[in-house]
Amino acid sequence: MNTKKNVLVLARRDHLEAMRVAAGLTIFGHQVRLIFMTRPVTEEVATSEHAELLELSDIAPETTIAETAGQLPFLDAAALGEAIRNSDGVINI
Repeated sequence: MNTKKNVLVLARRDHLEAMRVAAGLTIFGHQVRLIFMTRPVTEEVATSEHAELLELSDIAPETTIAETAGQLPFLDAAALGEAIRNSDGVINI
């Protein structure tokens, strides 16, 4: 029985909490994607302890915010839809 899941974390309201949750899910062996939404990632978030957790967890964040596309991989609406369809679960934070 395979208990590993492909989990998508959508960081909409609380970027820091989404980062913490995403990193925590990797403890259980899940494959995790983190997508920042709604607003650009602030410098405070980008340099936080949670950002270090993402790096240690091998999670490369992505974004749907066009103005940060040069800093993070950008997903348009079609790519976001595909990410959602290919996930076993979606967590909206």
